[in-house]
Amino acid sequence: MKLERLLAIIILLLNRRMVQAKELAERFEVSIRTIYRDIEAINAAGIPVITYQGMNGGIGLADGYRLDRNILTNDELAAIVIALRSISTTYGNEKNLHLMEKINSVVPPTYAEEFQHKASRVVFDYSPWDGNEKLQPKLQLLKEAIDSYRIAEFTYSNADGVVSHRIVEPHMLIMKGKQWYLRAYCQAKEQFRLFKLKRMKELEIATERRFTWREFPEPENTTDQNPVDTSRVTEFVLRFRADSRYLAEEWFGIEELLPLEDGSWQVKKAYQEDEWLYRFILSFGHHAELLEPPHLREIIASRAEQIANLYRNGKVT
Repeated sequence: MKLERLLAIIILLLNRRMVQAKELAERFEVSIRTIYRDIEAINAAGIPVITYQGMNGGIGLADGYRLDRNILTNDELAAIVIALRSISTTYGNEKNLHLMEKINSVVPPTYAEEFQHKASRVVFDYSPWDGNEKLQPKLQLLKEAIDSYRIAEFTYSNADGVVSHRIVEPHMLIMKGKQWYLRAYCQAKEQFRLFKLKRMKELEIATERRFTWREFPEPENTTDQNPVDTSRVTEFVLRFRADSRYLAEEWFGIEELLPLEDGSWQVKKAYQEDEWLYRFILSFGHHAELLEPPHLREIIASRAEQIANLYRNGKVT
């Protein structure tokens, strides 16, 4: 990812007087244009990187410049290792391991044991319990498409079950709410959209068709389903059984729970009313009862009755 690449480039420039842009592009499997964009970012961070022209030219640090190792404290280096190790739980990459090894190499031997302790005391593991083997190939393909500015095509099923063929310009991979998304410019919709990777299939990356990087619009809150419609946001009240408190805490947080006299727990929230909300409430089964509003209670009761009828028949249809 970009952070690890920037850090690796800085370390290379510290250890070598000059390096070719083409060599960096091949090393990190990105375009030369991306490397020059990285150099601009490093310069903006206050590290003077100069491009030397000519046959023996290349990219190097300004003459006489040295990056003091103490620009990053040992605790800050440990924080970087924690971040890289956490990223690796869902975004496996050998370059992460190489970068962690390089960071470990600049830690003084007298501090090595304490550093390893600090770098190992926290891990943010975003990987699903059932693994993400099927997701990794998609992540790798999309990463390559983003780095090389290549068009991506896939079949997509949105939250409403509508299936469509999409041709997009992939710009960014995002993990949000333990799910991976692709931020891309959709050629059919002519705007940026967020696509959940789990809803993609038949993903292909064009070998010849390329695109030009676009600036992201602000604010960006559009997904491949409709943007949040504030006029459809519904406030609702759930009552969880006394022995189902753990479910309420897991989904809403302990601060949101209101204890009732009979030992049950009440939660009041407001979400956009759509199919997702109906399924979400039904997912609690007999552990929670929807109290308000009346119209939403009727919808949930009707859906629950349909489910019950499936099992009352006594046979598989």
